[in-house]
Amino acid sequence: MPIYLSSHHLKMDEEICFFKQDTLVIKAPKKTPLILRMVVLLFTMICGVYICLVCLKQINTHKKMIKFLNFKVINHDNESCHDPYLEQWEVPYVHYPKPQTFERNECACNPVRYFAILSMQRSGSGWFETLLNSHINLSSNGEIFSVEDRRRNVSSILKNMDKVYNLDWFSSASKNQCSAAVGFKWMLNQGLMENHEEIVKYFKKRGVSAIFLFRRNLLRRMISVLANSYDKDAKQLNGTHKSHVHSPLEAQILATYKPKLNAALLIPQLKQDEATAAKAMQYFKTTRHIVVYYEDVINNKTTLNEVQEFLRLPCRELKSRQVKIHTTPVSNQIQNWEDVQKTLQGTSYESFLADYEMSSAALL
Repeated sequence: MPIYLSSHHLKMDEEICFFKQDTLVIKAPKKTPLILRMVVLLFTMICGVYICLVCLKQINTHKKMIKFLNFKVINHDNESCHDPYLEQWEVPYVHYPKPQTFERNECACNPVRYFAILSMQRSGSGWFETLLNSHINLSSNGEIFSVEDRRRNVSSILKNMDKVYNLDWFSSASKNQCSAAVGFKWMLNQGLMENHEEIVKYFKKRGVSAIFLFRRNLLRRMISVLANSYDKDAKQLNGTHKSHVHSPLEAQILATYKPKLNAALLIPQLKQDEATAAKAMQYFKTTRHIVVYYEDVINNKTTLNEVQEFLRLPCRELKSRQVKIHTTPVSNQIQNWEDVQKTLQGTSYESFLADYEMSSAALL
């Protein structure tokens, strides 16, 4: 028997059908494969590690910046002392020492230049140093490496130089607090030549200028060396030895000794002295330096001004109390003058025989 549905029933059936269709559309999707999940997880881990590394790098950079800023603050005092009118090349040679033994106080911003007088015995270096020390702004602390223990090795040499340039070296010439130039005298045979490589590096690192002081007439230097060596034993001045004197009477007594020169070894010795001076200048040619000759200091009034300008000091009239010992012609200062004269005539050293070297009133 056929069943007849009313329109109301048909409508309900249609709604049921549509509901079922909707239910099919919104059913849950299939599960994600395991491999895909692992890939996503791995990618997430890599991103996390990368972010951590970036953060750590930023932290380290921040710390370095802090250290750099701290360094700048530590040196701020020196920067505040900087002279804006300095030429660029001068900057490495201008210093503001901070000594450990005293405070510079109001002189803390006074710029200081470092120097060393490099010379050979009996070349007028003692007289030259007293002239420099008569300048109110300069301290030259003498022949500090004449003491063997101070030059026993490179470390000892550098340690003692540090003490001088830090203004912690005290001598009768020290004007430490407000010095504008500080240094000392150094003979070539006092560890200078043997350790020249390390010393050149030190001079460059600390901005030390070299003043070479030599004597052109090496024959007169030889006479002075022999006479001084003789007096060490003879002690002609009331039983005392003096390398330098301050009265004409003392000079006259020391000048009475006339050494006898070995004519056969004379030229080789003169050549050796020349070679030593030339080698020293070769070793230190890359340092800032000036070459001064004893005879020029005696006869040329502008030479001392050139030295003061080299040290960037205001020019002053420089004086010394030292008195020249040998004032007579060279022919009167040697026992075997005829042998010496015969040996040097016709050689490149013949000019050393000249009687005139300097004014007899000059100081040594």
